[in-house]
Amino acid sequence: MNASSPGAGSGRIVLLTTSHRVAPGLLSWPAWEALRAADAVLCADGAHPQLPYLREAGAEVSEAAPTAQELVDACAGGRTVVVVATGEGEPALTDGLARLAGSGRVRMPELELLPASYDLPGARLLDLVQVMDRIRVECPWSSRQTHEGLAKYGIEEAYELVEAIEAGDREELREELGDVLLQVVFHSRIAEEHPETPFSVDDVAGGIVAKLIHRHPHVFGDEAAETPEDVKAHWLRTKAEEKRRTSVTEGIPLGQPGLALAAKLASRARTAGLDVPLPEGDGIGYTLLALAAQAESTGTDPETALRAAARTYRDAIRRAEGVDGTDPDGASDENEDEDEG
Repeated sequence: MNASSPGAGSGRIVLLTTSHRVAPGLLSWPAWEALRAADAVLCADGAHPQLPYLREAGAEVSEAAPTAQELVDACAGGRTVVVVATGEGEPALTDGLARLAGSGRVRMPELELLPASYDLPGARLLDLVQVMDRIRVECPWSSRQTHEGLAKYGIEEAYELVEAIEAGDREELREELGDVLLQVVFHSRIAEEHPETPFSVDDVAGGIVAKLIHRHPHVFGDEAAETPEDVKAHWLRTKAEEKRRTSVTEGIPLGQPGLALAAKLASRARTAGLDVPLPEGDGIGYTLLALAAQAESTGTDPETALRAAARTYRDAIRRAEGVDGTDPDGASDENEDEDEG
């Protein structure tokens, strides 16, 4: 047997890792078995959130930060030592163990990495909430922001997201989705401070979960929907019932871009089965209204179509100027010094 190979009597080291995004005490069964069978349990962080629960379950945890050599020595005689890893994952300890194993002069114990808890999908959102909490308290800029002051950034980030989608840039899409998500979390954090009607990001998430379930009875209930049109029709009926609307035009924001507004009105009327002739009048506005309604009836988003045509026109202008085809949009960000996103 090689001098550095694990063997009988060399013992065992179990490095137990946990996620801070999972409630303390919720460990896997293999983790609890390892803890109960251990001859010694060590943790370098006396404030580790798992310690009270481990001790409550009967585990004797020593608050110690052994060196690699000390840990190897503690395994002598076939002993098993469990190390409850800190949030950093014990890099100094694992590096030291690797150096000892590579030296060939030390009889190494068995080494096992045992994940004791796992992140669920969406768990990193908890990190975002925690970071936002701290920024709101400690950052001179963020601590002074209001819903009204941030409103323009919400609009800008939404447009930048649409631009990333239309450009097909996956990296940019990921970043812009993050910026939009930041706006949601930021506004939710500000809302917690309202003196009369506060709400939190959990209230926001809980509300949209309830809404999605209610508006998808073909997924969570007994109703059937065979086509996207069936789903959309039910969605609009449910919204009208929830909000007690008397008109299909209610809830359409009139401040949105004109082409999008015209297409939305045409879509609502068509979906509701209303045959409403377009108003006739002089001027480009009525012409654009007719074009937007025509585009919507064929499944074309007029805003998207116009932006695509405008980009083509921009490229033609740049060619006429003798400018290369590099997209100038990412060259600078006039709001970079204001917007933390």
